[in-house]
Amino acid sequence: MDEIICQSAKSIARAVRDKTISAVEVVEAHLRRIDEVNPALNAVVQLSGDRALSEARQADAALAGGDAVGPLHGVPMTIKDSLDTEGVVTTGGTKGRTGFVPEEDSTVVARLRGAGAILLGKTNTPEFTMAGETDNLVYGRTNNPYDLSRTPGGSSGGAAAIVASGGSPLDMGSDTGGSIRLPAHFCGIAGLKPNSWRVPRTGHIVPWGLGVFDSTTQNGPMARFVEDLALTLPIISGPDWRDPAIIDMTLQDPDKVDVSGLRVAFHTSNGIMDPTPETAKAVRAAARVLTDVGCSVEEERPQALEMLPYLSQIDEADGWAWLRRLMDKAGTTETHPWLQKMMDEPKVVPTDEFTALLERLDEYRSAMLSFMEGYDAILCPVAPFPAAPHGVTFEDANKFAFSYTSAYNHTGWPGAVVRGGTSPEGLPIGVQVVARPWREEIALALAARLESALGGWQRPSI
Repeated sequence: MDEIICQSAKSIARAVRDKTISAVEVVEAHLRRIDEVNPALNAVVQLSGDRALSEARQADAALAGGDAVGPLHGVPMTIKDSLDTEGVVTTGGTKGRTGFVPEEDSTVVARLRGAGAILLGKTNTPEFTMAGETDNLVYGRTNNPYDLSRTPGGSSGGAAAIVASGGSPLDMGSDTGGSIRLPAHFCGIAGLKPNSWRVPRTGHIVPWGLGVFDSTTQNGPMARFVEDLALTLPIISGPDWRDPAIIDMTLQDPDKVDVSGLRVAFHTSNGIMDPTPETAKAVRAAARVLTDVGCSVEEERPQALEMLPYLSQIDEADGWAWLRRLMDKAGTTETHPWLQKMMDEPKVVPTDEFTALLERLDEYRSAMLSFMEGYDAILCPVAPFPAAPHGVTFEDANKFAFSYTSAYNHTGWPGAVVRGGTSPEGLPIGVQVVARPWREEIALALAARLESALGGWQRPSI
């Protein structure tokens, strides 16, 4: 039964449908694995074991009765604690919501459950998802399964840690500046930030409707295998008639993409913060793989990336007033030191400077779009370094480590991450594939080729 925790969600769903394994057996195996690794990781912060087993028995009965089943029938999943789950405490990592039990699922959770997935529990996140490390005053710190002294990243750090460890084949993260992609990189799994306006954010702790900040936050899947990102994306996509930004844009099939002839630009440094030699080596190895499968690969980077340090002022331009409103809504009066420090040192931007900042944002997006006219995808690092020791990821000299991912929150383009190498310390190194607007299938098809050639996820020793 141990091998089931290393399989893809797609393989598990097939095995359940074929009745070579029951949904109950699958759920039991993953609950045992969570029980085994979670004391060291602190990744799963709410466990719904009894409910999961009950739903698994119902799933097996439905299959035995010949009922129609969804693409995730009998597949267990965990869900980041920033997404509402009906009947299960959802804190968003903040003390004001310690006892908050949603009456309904967030849109993405409802869609996954409607497709047959079974909720095992909730995974840890920093407060309001606003940190690159996973720690909060409600549940404490989450550790990296490849080295417990290091961070799994944030804000989807709990999700990445438990998926990498085999406790769950699938989780749903959120990404405002890299919060899916960075933990995927730190924990050696696959993750996808979909295109902005693709997946509803209804029921997420950082909701839709934040004005200029609205387009940056996206919900997206995290798994050990790229095929599970492709399996899940169509399930969670499309209007829910509540999130006003979501567009009913056609999704294309990654399996039907002919990668030969695709034009790929790659860079190892974004000109803001240079990567470790091993990170650069992983990106170059990925570039060679794409050349070998027939892509036209050039070493080029968008010059507009140099604007990112200036654009980083946007989030705090109002002195974090938007975040304080979320705190008031949650009833939070005591915050984690990381969040408090950030809010105690706001850089309020006067109105005339703020409108100029918005103009620069549009200039950035235009320049990036002009660069992408010549390419189908960009290959680059996810971050300049692998998982860092706790407490130092984004301090001082590392404050622009998110620039490799936030670059594409500002454009809104889709980006996939897959493991591409290993650091001298034995830590995973991910590579990032960013595609043209609305072309997730390109990012996923190229990521699948890289996964096949470079090995993808490797089981940690925990």
